[in-house]
Amino acid sequence: MIARATVATCLAGAAMAGDLTEPHISVVPRTEAERARIAVAVQLPTDFSKAERFEAKPGGAATVPRHLDTTVFSQPAADVPEAELLDFELGRAIFEKLWVASPSSTKASDGLGPYYHARSCGSCHVNDGRGFAGMDALLIRVSVPDGDGGTRPHPEYGGQLQHKALSGMEAEFQLNLSYDDVALDLAGGEQANLRRPVYGLEMAQGALGEAAMISPRVAPTMIGLGLLEAIPTEDILALSDPDDLDGDGISGRAQVVQSAEYGVSMLGRFGHKAMMPTVSEQTAAAFSADLGLSTPLFPWHWGDCTEAQEVCRAAPHGDDPEREGLEVDSRAMAVLNLYSRNLGVPARVNVEDPQVLRGKSLFHEAGCAACHVPKHVTHRREAGTGSFQLIWPYTDLLLHDMGDGLADGRPDGLANGREWRTAPLWGLGLVAQAGGQQGYLHDGRARTVLEAVLWHGGEAEAAKEKVVALTPEDRAALVAFLESL
Repeated sequence: MIARATVATCLAGAAMAGDLTEPHISVVPRTEAERARIAVAVQLPTDFSKAERFEAKPGGAATVPRHLDTTVFSQPAADVPEAELLDFELGRAIFEKLWVASPSSTKASDGLGPYYHARSCGSCHVNDGRGFAGMDALLIRVSVPDGDGGTRPHPEYGGQLQHKALSGMEAEFQLNLSYDDVALDLAGGEQANLRRPVYGLEMAQGALGEAAMISPRVAPTMIGLGLLEAIPTEDILALSDPDDLDGDGISGRAQVVQSAEYGVSMLGRFGHKAMMPTVSEQTAAAFSADLGLSTPLFPWHWGDCTEAQEVCRAAPHGDDPEREGLEVDSRAMAVLNLYSRNLGVPARVNVEDPQVLRGKSLFHEAGCAACHVPKHVTHRREAGTGSFQLIWPYTDLLLHDMGDGLADGRPDGLANGREWRTAPLWGLGLVAQAGGQQGYLHDGRARTVLEAVLWHGGEAEAAKEKVVALTPEDRAALVAFLESL
């Protein structure tokens, strides 16, 4: 096995050389005329007196109506062909399926665990939206130094701590989550009361050890994943400035990973540190780590259990000859990936509201758009949805230093312990509608959109300080804009 540090060095070289490939998508190359049109379309606005053209459709032609109930994130994208809607619904059924232990009479649903985090995908992604701290959706990644400057999974506990186990087995740990209050004075006589999470881990199979590094994370929303997957790699790399050569204080870096699916270096796009290059790889990895289920990409039936966890590896599993000797076969993965790629982005509202337009202006004045890049144009595809669309996800998909306040201290791939992928902002104001509560940032600590902004540091410190200095009315306008997305 090649040391992680060596792999990271090779991958960084590949990124610098522009050698990253896109085998996950069939592309029609852009013409020079199209490139010129795109350059104009994605320019940042200068007139904030009115909404931009197509701004109310953040998913382009895939945009869906904004439902008024908890299904707001659960609609098929508007450009999904009618012939594929049945498979979309089959994918939804697998996403929501409650898996059970083996052996079971329900052969199509057995194989859970032996250690696991949740019984279904939907347990973490509440109504296809965000998870929240204190629920199944909060998981704990873990690793130890590998001796070469990188990290490797914990030798006893693997890459993720599991708080559930099959009957007769003891879960790896139990979490005691509490918060310390953090007061922050704001201009205009206001005060924000932030909360810093404190994680107490009761380990069942021995201490983690002083070298262990943990990273708590909650599940993000599922909308628009296929559109994010279709943004050209070259467009993302063009936004990176790892040495801050332009001197603006923003030094986004591309995450580069070795794809388990294609065996080549690819741009990382998904996950809080962008460790997954495609929707299908992200989905298969979640089945393995979160539910302990085998797939064509990750065919081991014991999930995240290590060689040291002999009881776990010897436990019954749900492989079946009719399912290719797996617990989740290629047919199930195909419809689930179709579903995951094509959850529609809801239309925006109030794009012409004066307060929203004022908030949009403040968003740009503060420099937020340097990382939360508003617009992209997707690849023109030979086949498939989301082809050649102007979309508004408000992300550059790059890694950024977010400061000590949000640091987890745990490197992941090319990301250091202070870096996180820029989270897309589309659907931000609909989180509570889908899930019944609010919770933002990688670990769900922020209870409001404003709290999430005020936790920003590092490269975003200057932007955060501008928000702190706003009048109460302008801060309210900024929040109104963010919640209109």
